[in-house]
Amino acid sequence: MRFKNPISLAEIASLIDAELIGDAQAFATGINEIHRVESGDLVFVDHPKYYDKCLRSAATYIIINAKVDVPEGKSLLVVSDPFIAYQRIVSTYQPFAPISKPIADSAVVGAGTVLMSGVCVGPRVIIGNDCVIHPNVVIGAGTQIGDRVVIQAGTVIGSDAFYYNKRPNRSLPYERMLSCGRVIIEDEVEIGANCTIDRGVTHDTRIGAGTKIDNLVHLGHDTLIGKNCLIAAQVGIAGATIIEDGVTLWGQVGVSKTLTIGAGAVVLAQSGVPSSLAGGKVYFGYPAEEASQKKRELVWIKRIPQIWEKLKGQSGS
Repeated sequence: MRFKNPISLAEIASLIDAELIGDAQAFATGINEIHRVESGDLVFVDHPKYYDKCLRSAATYIIINAKVDVPEGKSLLVVSDPFIAYQRIVSTYQPFAPISKPIADSAVVGAGTVLMSGVCVGPRVIIGNDCVIHPNVVIGAGTQIGDRVVIQAGTVIGSDAFYYNKRPNRSLPYERMLSCGRVIIEDEVEIGANCTIDRGVTHDTRIGAGTKIDNLVHLGHDTLIGKNCLIAAQVGIAGATIIEDGVTLWGQVGVSKTLTIGAGAVVLAQSGVPSSLAGGKVYFGYPAEEASQKKRELVWIKRIPQIWEKLKGQSGS
């Protein structure tokens, strides 16, 4: 999340009751998760396993629950509970804004764009020129949509991330991490009916120009879809996944989180992708492997009863 204006580190330290170790005159420009941080960002870490990764990241300011050596050029904000500190920062600098009318006053809709009956457009949304938004589409806060985009009926763009922090020793252990990211949809994208596209937790979910998405597709938070991809019905893609340009995912493909599918790859229907795939190949099955190899395996599996009977006959049993 980019702050509207840079915020002094002293102000943030006061807000979250932190001990500031470092430059009290510094200004933070945003807050992001570790995989999306940039210079000037805040990031939070609450487990020793990830201290080093955060301290070595591009983030300039680290919210942490222990005093550690401070790398040159960085500052620490030491608190007892970094997750609660994150929640307080987000709720303060991007507070929840209920949608009180069909088209928010702060939304911008381009020339020639058609919004059909029941469309709901949230605050700070920008929709480009010559788009067609079909009935009962919901477009959440901060979403940006390019030119000549088509979104079919019932689709929800920019719902909160499915992202929870497990809080042990509680009767209700899962606490939702507040989402403050966006969805960015580039030019010439088409999205089918009843799709759900989550916004980023702190950064962007992005759909590249020319990509076409069928009905009943789910895209998780912070997913990056490249240009000119084809995604068929009932595909599910988990959070923080990268789908490079020109990828085709056929019906009911399931893609796990934080992996990459390389440019030009094709994943055949009902396959499962638990780990990264190289580009330019055709994949099938679970776990998804090169289709030619997987099909040979299936042929041999079908032959197992015949082979077994033959072996039994040879042994005389």
